[in-house]
Amino acid sequence: MKPSDLALVRTLSSPTVHPDGRDVVVVMKRPDVDENRYRTSLWRLPLGGDPAGDPGGADPRRLSRLTRDTRDSAPCYSPDGTLIAFLRAPEDGPAQLHVLPAAGGEPRRLTDQPLGAGAPAWSPDGRRIAYAARVPEQGRYGTDEAVKPDQEAPRLIEHSRYLADGLGYVLDRPSKIFVVDLDTLGADDSAEAETVPESRQLTTGPGDDSSPAWLAADRVAFVASRDRRGAWRPDSLVSDVCSVDLRGKGFRRHTDGTGMVGSLSTAADGTVVHGVADLGPSGQDFVARNAVLRRLGGDPLTDAESDHLACAPALGAGGTLVAAFEVRGDTVVRDVGTGQVLLDGQVSVTDVAVGGGVVVAVAGTRDSFSELFVGPTGGRLVQVTDVGRHLREVAAPIEPEELRTTAHDGYPVHGWLLRPPTGPRRKAGHPVVLMIHGGPYTQYSGNLFDEAQVLARAGYAVVMGNPRGGSGYGAAHGRAVKEAIGTVDVADLTALLDHALTLPGLDGSRVGVQGGSYGGLMTTWLVAHSDRFTAAISERAVNAWDSFAGTSDIGWFFADEYAGQFAHQQSPLTWADRIRTPTLVIHSERDLRCPLEQGQRLFARLRANGVPTRLLVFPGEGHELSRTGQPRHRVQRFEHILAWWDEHLR
Repeated sequence: MKPSDLALVRTLSSPTVHPDGRDVVVVMKRPDVDENRYRTSLWRLPLGGDPAGDPGGADPRRLSRLTRDTRDSAPCYSPDGTLIAFLRAPEDGPAQLHVLPAAGGEPRRLTDQPLGAGAPAWSPDGRRIAYAARVPEQGRYGTDEAVKPDQEAPRLIEHSRYLADGLGYVLDRPSKIFVVDLDTLGADDSAEAETVPESRQLTTGPGDDSSPAWLAADRVAFVASRDRRGAWRPDSLVSDVCSVDLRGKGFRRHTDGTGMVGSLSTAADGTVVHGVADLGPSGQDFVARNAVLRRLGGDPLTDAESDHLACAPALGAGGTLVAAFEVRGDTVVRDVGTGQVLLDGQVSVTDVAVGGGVVVAVAGTRDSFSELFVGPTGGRLVQVTDVGRHLREVAAPIEPEELRTTAHDGYPVHGWLLRPPTGPRRKAGHPVVLMIHGGPYTQYSGNLFDEAQVLARAGYAVVMGNPRGGSGYGAAHGRAVKEAIGTVDVADLTALLDHALTLPGLDGSRVGVQGGSYGGLMTTWLVAHSDRFTAAISERAVNAWDSFAGTSDIGWFFADEYAGQFAHQQSPLTWADRIRTPTLVIHSERDLRCPLEQGQRLFARLRANGVPTRLLVFPGEGHELSRTGQPRHRVQRFEHILAWWDEHLR
């Protein structure tokens, strides 16, 4: 894979299954580098025949485009399967809720929210749709055409949680719950057909209300930080399942106000499943705290130590609950009720859905970024699409080699090595890049990964693994770096690299290190504590916990929980005067997760000390540049990375 091959990548997301199990509708997304945008539309795959039979026998060639627009997302079948609600965004505006006849026809727009609408949630009777939308303060965000953004009134901020990466300020545009009544729609040929129906706002006041779901035909649940009386709890990680009736009255809080609720799923019979993470005595100890799935008011359904959700679970009729869990760099899909494994092996699952006796998963594999896997409820899922062929026909995926070794304290370390497809230019072997993931509570996989594929294609052997601090190996593995950054994580990374360098064809005299976010922190840390690396790339890094705590959107709690009283000792910038390794610093102007100053401070220190360094800054981008940034910027980023390694490792 070359940087320009990014345009050939196709990814799937947001599957929704017809209530009869006859087909699945999914979003397909592709980068358009020439136009510097992403194109997303809805596609349909017939599953053919009896859902209790073998829906895995679907013909992948029958995946066909359902909508022709290029900014469509978040499809959701109505309970009777006659309509599909989804989001559509115009070229120059936010996404609005639409509804499309499942049998074909023109979609109807249902909302006109100034900042756009969120994903739809159908009522059990199919008469209404709930959604979340941000409500802007009057005079801001274009609500007054005479007031430009730089002319808005000053913001008087009195809470710590006032920013969100990829969004900006949030206190003056809280997310609220709305309902639109489909009974008010006129016939397609009526005078009202082009009229956008009025939505009813169910929640008000400060603070975010999100993730709407229906408890019954007359009651909507949502996730919010509120006390038992419904008052907003600012600057809290605690969130609960709450609900109101269709008048916006009768507030109830259904959970106990001690944990952090993430996913929220409901079935037509009123069954509710939510994931809640224990935040410890401080109420903000989130480090490696796995969300435990529960039915509302019920006992735990999953294990807090071993079960780390890879994505939101799916709840079907009859209480079927399907969830995907990270396991040693891969993902396992299970029927939570029976414990039966529906999908495992070399897959990285990003979405699951249930409907009509069918289970669907979206997953990456060794040779595709994203495919559909389908099977009957209780049965094994099989791959039924081949969207990866667009890339595979041009750039054959490079197969990884699995690595297993132990750290100096005997702890097992797991990872992968990707070798270049051609032989090394030198007798000594290929130059090597140690790649470190972010999070830290996430995981690398041996499945298709553009970062590693591009480097390996360019002639670099890529070593990547899951040191202590990451996910997929149990919560204790993840909590090992709490107030211990630069200890066992360094031991694991060092052991993995040392082991890889014992293998033939790798040049231990030309070794680079690269990582982003927490991986950027580890990159800066390693070159400050070792001279073994020929060069480094520290990207969107946390380099100093003191300023991170005051500038990052999550700094007000993240720094305390990960570094605590050791913030000075565990800041890479504390040791930066030791760095002699040539280092490229990459950052984005609008990164609110690890703000630009984190990169600027490192660059300034290296410059002052005469270390070869450059600062690469991307305008208009946030923390997610490498994954969801502008396509052109993603290609340019790859080009700069390859140029740096070409200069220092060739």
